[in-house]
Amino acid sequence: MFYDNISDFKYDFICGVPYSALTFASGIAYAHNLPMLLKRKSVKEYGTKKIIEGIYSKNQEVLIIEDVVTSGASVLETTGSIEDVGLNVKNICVLIDRNQGGVDTLTQMGYNVRCITNIYTIINVLHNNHKISDLDKTLALNSLTKITL
Repeated sequence: MFYDNISDFKYDFICGVPYSALTFASGIAYAHNLPMLLKRKSVKEYGTKKIIEGIYSKNQEVLIIEDVVTSGASVLETTGSIEDVGLNVKNICVLIDRNQGGVDTLTQMGYNVRCITNIYTIINVLHNNHKISDLDKTLALNSLTKITL
């Protein structure tokens, strides 16, 4: 699903937001023979001592892969690190938008964000297939509040 949703984007690399989206980015890169960069959570004091690992040149385009967006903070941390080393980010593909303001924040900052699904769809599918009760659906929907950075 990720690959189908990114096939029309122009990019030189993909990069998963650490750490849970790295499995998605790695799988996509491996299955479709795409170049990938690794964004570390923090710089290590040994080895290359880089926050962005890979072979790249300034001004190349990086597509961000994320599993879930709530506030957008993790994505912004990743885009910031990528842009700090001279790479560009325009497009972000997210598996689940929690509809809590993160996608709006990223969009307002100029990023093109494409989401595969969102929390409302997931809740409705679960409810319609009798996996959660009416009460659970109501509680889940009532728990969703906008989060701002």
